[in-house]
Amino acid sequence: MVYTKGENTRKRIVEVALQLFSRKGYFNTSISDILEATDLTKGGLYGHFKSKEDIWYAVYEEAARVWREIVLRDMRAISDPIERILEVIERSMKDYLGADIFEGGCFFVNSLVELSGQSSTMTRHILRGFVRFSKLLQSWLREGYEKGILREGINFKEVGNFIVISLNGAATLYSASRDPNIWRQTITQLELYVNQLRK
Repeated sequence: MVYTKGENTRKRIVEVALQLFSRKGYFNTSISDILEATDLTKGGLYGHFKSKEDIWYAVYEEAARVWREIVLRDMRAISDPIERILEVIERSMKDYLGADIFEGGCFFVNSLVELSGQSSTMTRHILRGFVRFSKLLQSWLREGYEKGILREGINFKEVGNFIVISLNGAATLYSASRDPNIWRQTITQLELYVNQLRK
């Protein structure tokens, strides 16, 4: 795809801000930091975004696109929905978190921790993403049940939420420690948990 000069500039702002917000946090990143890292003037920046918050929403969309590309790529090629869940867990931990895609760790978890109590609108935006992820896992669990793969009596919502909560907990601890055993052990334990749901 060929981008115009304006599109390239906007893309560069988002990429730079994504790494800055991830590493320094939203509130500790100033417009001056973004200008310095992109070599833009204020006019050049504000020609693309109205405010720092406007930049954050664009950054969120880019971070979500990167996450989907890593974690959900070609997922429908896996016919067994439980294998799909196991693959998502491994990619989330190893290929996304463990690969240090963003300098500061998981952009979503870091943003949620920082913005809670500061911006209810931005916090809700992040939480909606986690809810969508849980609902995707729930739909795969339901598919597994309908295919006769899962045991009776499983609460799909609770299981989906538990997996998302576990992944986010691991992301928080890994961001603070950079200890790869955190994501490795999370994969192992969640695999055991998910496999116990099978008939």
